[in-house]
Amino acid sequence: MMKITTALAAAGLVLSFLSTTASAQPNVPLQSAAPVVRVAQMPKTVKPQFKRQRVRLVTDEAPGTIIIDTNNKFLYLVEGKNRATRYGIGVGREGFGWSGVVKIGRKAEWPGWTPPAEMRRREAAKGHIIPAYQEGGEDNPLGARAMYLYKGGQDTIFRIHGTNQPWSIGLNMSSGCIRMMNQDVTDLYDRAPVGTKVIVVGPGDKQGEVSFDDRGIDVLRTLFGG
Repeated sequence: MMKITTALAAAGLVLSFLSTTASAQPNVPLQSAAPVVRVAQMPKTVKPQFKRQRVRLVTDEAPGTIIIDTNNKFLYLVEGKNRATRYGIGVGREGFGWSGVVKIGRKAEWPGWTPPAEMRRREAAKGHIIPAYQEGGEDNPLGARAMYLYKGGQDTIFRIHGTNQPWSIGLNMSSGCIRMMNQDVTDLYDRAPVGTKVIVVGPGDKQGEVSFDDRGIDVLRTLFGG
């Protein structure tokens, strides 16, 4: 009986100690919570063909021009005779595709997002509430950089921008904007100044005559640079 009484007393002391410790540190959980995974940190499952490549591109367009092939989900930055950098992109879903010749009117790093009123109404009808404005950051739909496309001095409301959904590259998902992986849009942002000509080849052929022929990876430049 003495041994049982001693054991119960010892157990009582341990429970009392644990209770006192927990109450003294109310903000310290006994078990750590599961880590929060931000959308921008999700694994990138982009198909190999949509990764940035130096390619042999035959075109009459001047160096510095951007050609966007929405049908094949590629954006080209023309660099010179038979030279271009090709990036994988995500484009507008059915009914939101477009074509035309525009210019980069302004640029922003980690831009804030002001969704058009029409988009907010459309999404609200589906039960999705979109904020009137969202600060820039990792969870912002515009990603790390944005290049705003203008025509005739007016904002078209379309952008070339990054994304916190890298798995959407190669798909038709947007409301007409051109999505790029954050590392790719940052690279393009640094190379394409305000005023850059942008040719968007898509439904309606409103871009007019444009000739470009992608002849595949530029092996020599890929291996040796230049």
